[in-house]
Amino acid sequence: MYPITRLRRLRQTAELRDMIRETHLHIEDFVYPMFVCPGKNIKEEIVSMPGQYRYSVDNLVEVCSQLYNKGLKSVMLFGIPEYKDETGSASMHDHGIVQIALNELKARVPGLVTIADVCLCEYTSHGHCGAIVDGDVHNDQTELLAKQAVSFANAGAGMIAPSDMMDGRIAALRNALDTQGYTNLPIMAYSAKFASAFYGPFREAADSAPKFGDRKTYQMDVANAREALREIEQDVLEGADIVMVKPAMAFLDIVSQARQQFSLPIAAYNVSGEYAMVKAAAANGWIDGQRVMTETLLSIKRAGADIILTYFVPDIIDELGKVSHK
Repeated sequence: MYPITRLRRLRQTAELRDMIRETHLHIEDFVYPMFVCPGKNIKEEIVSMPGQYRYSVDNLVEVCSQLYNKGLKSVMLFGIPEYKDETGSASMHDHGIVQIALNELKARVPGLVTIADVCLCEYTSHGHCGAIVDGDVHNDQTELLAKQAVSFANAGAGMIAPSDMMDGRIAALRNALDTQGYTNLPIMAYSAKFASAFYGPFREAADSAPKFGDRKTYQMDVANAREALREIEQDVLEGADIVMVKPAMAFLDIVSQARQQFSLPIAAYNVSGEYAMVKAAAANGWIDGQRVMTETLLSIKRAGADIILTYFVPDIIDELGKVSHK
């Protein structure tokens, strides 16, 4: 007890604080979500996500090469298609925008782990994540997602990440991939994906807002923790290799509980709205943006995430580089 015990003793210098720090960020912790679009020499800033862009394949490959040379190990790709239809067919053929990007990255940056988001919302005219039957999102028609996943695998994806939140889709995709010989291709499941208001900027970036209704019948109620663990357990049983909680900041309790209950890797997605809030407040001088970014990412890691998907990747890589060169 005080005064024998003085917890401030080990906070007296930066060197002491570094010595006893419990949680550390490493470049290997991060996955960078990126948006790829048709065309050439395109770098179009996303207004609600300062510092983030829609890239044509040539520019995307160049940025990925630069980040890989700084230590980044993995990117997640979201496609902006040339056209949309009811079934999202632009996402399922060899000349889809993500497929082209995957092929180019495999050739130009072969050590980079490429993760392909599997979902229909960016590619469909209705903006929902699954097939529409009688005016509603049909859960069991997973063959469209399976076709998309196999197409991404054919193009060289190092991992697929289904984000649709349909029941049973992990088993369906695992079966489709295994049938085509992709038994070693990992699946990172968006297992506890909440129907959150934090996705707003992403929907601008990917032009993926639903044209009718909302996603509350398939994405999770933001109030439910026990159900989130049931969703994660179901995906584990169906064959997921990594499970994800999305969003991250408002759901750190879910990350922590998942870490305690499951032994496989846990990912957390620091989503567009979380990123945009920090950038907007920093631009107005209300917060120290770099420090808030670092605290945010540390909190996700401290809660138990092994993998952090975040738009802060270029900033945190530079920040970690400064620390390593002290």
